[in-house]
Order: sequence, then structure tokens, then C-alpha cells
Amino acid sequence: MKRTTGQNRAITKTWRPATQAIRGGTVRTEFGETSEALFLTSGYSYDCAEDVAARFAGEQAGMTYSRLQNPTVEMLEERIALMEGAEACRAQATGMAAMTTALLCQLSAGDHVVAARAAFGSCRWLTDSLLPRFGITSTTIDSRDNDAWKAAIQPNTKVFFFETPANPTMDIVDIEYVCTLAKSHGITTVVDNAFCSSVIQRPMDFGADVVAYSATKLMDGQGRVLAGAVCGTEKWINETLLPFQRNTGPNLAPFNAWVVLKGLETLELRAMRQSENALAVGKFMEGRVPTILHPGLESHPQYALAKKQMKACGPIFSFILDGGRRQAHDLLNALELIDISNNIGDSRSLMTHPASTTHHNMGAEAREAMGIGEGMLRINVGLEDPLDLIDDLDRALRKVGL
Repeated sequence: MKRTTGQNRAITKTWRPATQAIRGGTVRTEFGETSEALFLTSGYSYDCAEDVAARFAGEQAGMTYSRLQNPTVEMLEERIALMEGAEACRAQATGMAAMTTALLCQLSAGDHVVAARAAFGSCRWLTDSLLPRFGITSTTIDSRDNDAWKAAIQPNTKVFFFETPANPTMDIVDIEYVCTLAKSHGITTVVDNAFCSSVIQRPMDFGADVVAYSATKLMDGQGRVLAGAVCGTEKWINETLLPFQRNTGPNLAPFNAWVVLKGLETLELRAMRQSENALAVGKFMEGRVPTILHPGLESHPQYALAKKQMKACGPIFSFILDGGRRQAHDLLNALELIDISNNIGDSRSLMTHPASTTHHNMGAEAREAMGIGEGMLRINVGLEDPLDLIDDLDRALRKVGL
């Protein structure tokens, strides 16, 4: 194989994001293909026994096993790192594999984590249920409150873990403040950036140490495959994350990596258009529903902070109905265009009821503490004509008395 574009990383780092999304990390075979090659292989052969020994000893560059390296996956990792402004990236099998790996690779019994209270249900399961099994304690806080981060620090605190905007409450974390605070105490920040992607928000620009993704979402963005990614410094990725990943195996399949590579080529176009559509739909919904949680609207209590950190509002927002689960379900059932689905980041518009889906297993008390009521609905606005989406929502709202 030969790298015919992006070989000089000093040059590729100067490319603008739209160029990196198309060209970054590209490797071509002797056939000179323009689209990235798909390498469906689990292992590799060697010219001689000495070569394989040298590779396993780290003395010779080259592939050894697809749990460690695969050419297609490696291209994706390089491209995501360039777009994120990170030194290195490791792809994961799913978004939750990325979150689990990013935490467990650096935590041990006796360590402490400060985590945002508002988070995806499975992320809360990690901090509330999984980490305690290994003797790792956690404190969940209102991530919007800067003072709460400082107050939660303990002598054994090793990680700050949060997503912004948060799923599904749309809480915004002051990334720069929290990361600066963490650095002053030797704490590693892990930021879940799945709601935005690097096109809308780059947490490392505000001091984040590690950025984790469900690449299933906007990066693929078309509902095709599961994927995840973790970005950080080359030292942290190679010395902290890689030993865990090498020996536990949450690796991304080459085919899924290839699909995400294709998704990255249109990521900026999709993310920005979906943000425009979401803003148009949000403006229609504002005043029509009792409560709307939309970071692109001035009514959002953290609108100014969102504008500072995010290039656009993103495709996702939530709103709350006064009629509880029955009214929320009735609205979902009245939709004709928008799909009922628990996914996000898709090019199709999707809506879900978090209390009965993504956050169901947390229990009512925990959901209430997070601000997830029975009347909350979360919408992912896609690439359809926003006027058609507004018409669909208007019909559904009228059917439920709004």
C-alpha cells in the first residue's frame, strides 16, 4: 500500500475541516482507487518469520491482526483525529464501547469520577452501576453549575465525564471552565460529543483531554452501521487506551469503518443543513408547546454559552408536554412523516419518548432527578423539507389538543 494523499501530517493538519473530511488519512493500493479500499481480513501474512517477530516486538511497521490494526479502520481513525484536532484516535465497535473504553482504560479500584447528571441512559449506567462493581466511585452533579464541579472534587478524583448538549435535556456544559478546572487538579476530562460532531463543536479547542463518540450518529448519519471513536493525545491513546483495547477487543469492523468514512464526506453538509432545519422547526414549536429545550433559541437558558461553543444548534432538541406519557405517546402516534425511533443523528427526522425508551432502565426517581419527565419528547430533525416537518408536527399537535 502507498499513501498518496495526506502523507505529510504537518500539511494535512493545515487543511480545513471540509478537506480533511474528504482526504484525511487516505491510503491507496497499487491499483490507485479513488474511494477508500475495504480490507475484509482478520489477519496478515509475512514474508519471513523474522518480519513477524519484528512487528510483534514493535521494531517493524506493519499490520499484525485486525484487532490491533486494519488499513480501512486506520484510515477512519486518522481522518477523525484530523477533523477533531486530536493527535490520535482509536475507533470502537459502538458508541457505548467508546464510552466504556474511555473510562475503564484509565480507572482503577479506589478512583473517583465526577459525572454529569444529565446523560444518555447507558452512560449513566456506566457511572451508577458498572464502575462501582470495580470499586470506582462517582458523584453525579448538575453539569450546568460550574461550582458543582469544583465542589465534587475529591483527592482521588481522576476523571470528569460529561456530554454537551446533554441527552435529552439539552443541558450545556461550560467546556472551557470545566476543562481548565480539571487540568488544575490533574483530572482527565472525557467529553461525549455525539450530539454535535467536530463539525459543530470541537471540545479540544476548549481544553478537553479526551473526546468520545458514537459515530453511529452524525458521522454515519444515515442509520446504517454502529461505530464509535475515542480521540486524545498520541501518548494517552497509545499508552493508556490501546493496552485496554488490544486485550479486551471492542474494535470496529472494517466494513463499518468504510461506511463511516463515506459518511464523513458529507458530514458538514448534513450537520449544517440539519441544524438549519432544526432551528426552523424549533421556532415553529416555540410557543406551541409548554416547554422547549433548544440551544439555538434565545429562550434556552444557556443560549449564550451554546453560541460560544457551537458553530450551529445541531439537529436535536427536546420539548415537554403537560399531558404526561399519554399525551406524548398520542403525539408520536399521530405523526405521518416523522418516524418513531430512539436513534439520533440520522438524515431522517426521528422522535422518541426518552422516559419509555433510552432512559427507561434508570427508573422514575433517577429520571426525575435528571429532568426527564413523562411528557418529554426528543426530536432529531433530518434533511427533509422543514415545511413538511412543520406540517406533520402541526397536524399531530392539533390531534393532541395543542
